[in-house]
Parts: sequence; C-alpha cells; structure tokens
Amino acid sequence: MTKSKQSLDPVACRQMIDAAVDSHVNLVRAAVSQYADQIVELAERLMEVFDAGGKLVLFGNGGSAADAQHIASEFVGRLRGERKALPALALTNDTSVITSLGNDYGFEGVFVRQVVALVSPGDAVIAISTSGRSRNVIEAVRAARKKGAFVIALTGGDGGQLAPEADVALIVPGTDTQRVQEAHILLGHLICEIIDTTMRGTEQKGA
Repeated sequence: MTKSKQSLDPVACRQMIDAAVDSHVNLVRAAVSQYADQIVELAERLMEVFDAGGKLVLFGNGGSAADAQHIASEFVGRLRGERKALPALALTNDTSVITSLGNDYGFEGVFVRQVVALVSPGDAVIAISTSGRSRNVIEAVRAARKKGAFVIALTGGDGGQLAPEADVALIVPGTDTQRVQEAHILLGHLICEIIDTTMRGTEQKGA
C-alpha cells in the first residue's frame, strides 16, 4: 500500500470522531424525544393509507435522495421481519425520467411532474430536505397536496418553506446537513419498524 504524503494527527482525528458521535447522539435524541408521539401517529396513518390501497411516494435531493430510496426499500422489502410487501417508491430511481424532465422543465420540475403523473388521492408522500428550501421538493409537495395526498416533510433547521406546506413536518433541530440526514434515516426506520412490528403481529394472529 502506498503511504499518503499527508500525515494524519491521530489525536486530532479521534477528537473529530468523538465530537461527531456526540453531535449525532444529541441531535437524534432531541429529534426523537420531540417527535415520539408524531412518529407513532404517522406510522398509524401510513398503515391506513396502505390498508385503503394507497401507496407511499418519497423524494429528495442528494443525500436525501438516497434516504428516500433507502426508506422506500424498507417498506417494499422488510425491516424487522416478514410481513406483506408495502407499495412505496422513490422518485429518484429512473435516470431517464429525471434527466428528461430536467432537460424539458428545469431542475425544479424533476419531482413535480412525476407527482402529477404518479400520485393519487389517498396516497402518502414523504418529502425530504435538510434545509427545507429545495425548490423542486417544495413544488412537488404543493402538487401532491393538490392531488389529495397526505404529505410528511422531513427537514431541519427552522423547517424552511417546506415545513408549512406539509400536513406534518418533522423538523430535526440542527443545521449540520450530515447530522440532520442521519436523524432523518432514523425517523424513517422508526416509522417503518412500528409498522413492521404491528403488521407482523396482526398477520400472525390471522394465520
């Protein structure tokens, strides 16, 4: 292995790691403590959407796009154990759609056009933006509300313009993008875990 020409300071690196872990733990604890009741309520609401034949649609930019895909995969697949597959999709998976829409409508249209095409009344939407200021996310949320979807926003800081556009906003109380993203994926996992556990119990009783 070729040795890097830049030498690391082990003490400084350890301090950086410890500070990052402390920041992560404090932020996710604050977010979960603040929104514990809403997490349970949102899990119940999403189960109602699925039971009524609706689906969950997720979207966001950059790391939030990855979070949207990650959370969608947990619903379609499983998180804790076997239960029926749940209809969820992220609007960031189809590069042909995204690039064609970006070319024809600009970057602000990459989600809103998909929402108009794919979201139905009674569906649920999770819109993710760490700042709450992503124009393409905000425009898509407005379109989703017009289509009659229930909209959940995962955001950070002061919630930006996104929070008041949603039916429910979980605003992680931080401004460090990577820490907010880490909190978002935990919130998504908690909602999915509650649904997993509840549905498995119901399915087992009905077996």
